[in-house]
Amino acid sequence: MTFRDLGIDEDIVQALESASILSPFPIQEQAIPLALAGTDLIGQAKTGTGKTFGFGLPLLQKLGPDPEHLARALVVVPTRELALQVTEDLRVASKNRTTRVIEIYGGKAYEGQLAELAKGADVVVGTPGRLIDLHNQKLIDFTAINYLVLDEADRMLDLGFLPDVEKIFSILPKDKQTLMFSATMPSEILMLTKRYLNRPVHIRVSDPDEGKTKADIKQFVYRAHALDKEEVVGRILQAEGRGKTVIFVKTKRLSGKLADELIERGFKAAPLHGDMAQTARERSMAAFRAGKKDILVATEVAARGIDVDDVTHVINYSVPEDEKAYLHRTGRTGRAGKLGVAVTFVDWEDMNRWQHIDRELELGIPEPVETYSSSEHLFSDLGIPAGTKGRLNKKPAAEPKQKTTVEAPKPKQRQRQRNYRKGS
Repeated sequence: MTFRDLGIDEDIVQALESASILSPFPIQEQAIPLALAGTDLIGQAKTGTGKTFGFGLPLLQKLGPDPEHLARALVVVPTRELALQVTEDLRVASKNRTTRVIEIYGGKAYEGQLAELAKGADVVVGTPGRLIDLHNQKLIDFTAINYLVLDEADRMLDLGFLPDVEKIFSILPKDKQTLMFSATMPSEILMLTKRYLNRPVHIRVSDPDEGKTKADIKQFVYRAHALDKEEVVGRILQAEGRGKTVIFVKTKRLSGKLADELIERGFKAAPLHGDMAQTARERSMAAFRAGKKDILVATEVAARGIDVDDVTHVINYSVPEDEKAYLHRTGRTGRAGKLGVAVTFVDWEDMNRWQHIDRELELGIPEPVETYSSSEHLFSDLGIPAGTKGRLNKKPAAEPKQKTTVEAPKPKQRQRQRNYRKGS
């Protein structure tokens, strides 16, 4: 199966091929023909299975090769990071067209986004709050929208954006095609589809039971000591085949502290948390995507929009809040058909929470093995070379003090020195 077989225009296919995107994933094979036919669609697939091109390629094709720069397509996403990633993907696919794709999100000055809107846009990718804000100020026009996408709908529910989403539905034209994509389908999302979608087709590319993790992720769970975790992480980061890695932490403060510690140990790490300025967060994400930094130390909220296909390892520095959070965290690896590794540290006080997650997801690891940085099973489980320590660089040895030869003062000099000391 190729994108040509799915009916995608040649210029879009060539743009994808120039980016080494050659074959569609299952969600794309199912979604693209339906979307091209104008059908409302509910696409259910776990994170990292290619949903963006599943809705993005039909969207770009229906706008035509030379659209009029009038906002006709709206993609609503839960986070700023995801807005940037979706925008980037759509620009890759439309590089042989005159299509203008812009991103609109909070946490950044209005001026630049308004300037982009003033130039004209065919596709607007945005977060709910900023989109509604601009609409209320009559700074964005939704009257021509005939193609709506809701991406990661379940995350919008988790973040409390459902009222904003309903507001967006109420201000958009009634006669439009709507595509909704989500990893899970809670009852609130299903109610939304019944109210606002027109006879949608519901497609799935994996087991509909959301309590099952992806088969292409190897999962390891260790009961680790808080004072030993940094050393354990330093050794995991030297495992064979380790590429880009996301480390999830509980607090903003720990994100910065652990990133600094890993940098001191010689690793290319960057923090990502909500107290960082938006420009700093964008720099961290850009460096991570480009490979200039290969470790991202992130809080869960800040990391919800991470959409990077080549993450090989995810490390839960502490136990996630619940099974849904665990699925979304670990889903950052094992993407696009590649194998991934997920490691979770369980603190002693988090055993009850972990056992709930284990039971809900049927992982079969209710009692994680006690693990230290010297534990043999840590090395064998993760392919860490024997003898590896938790740092890449060694602290520089103190330079030996050079001996300096001082001439003994001559007799008259000694007398002058004694007189000087008496006078002082």
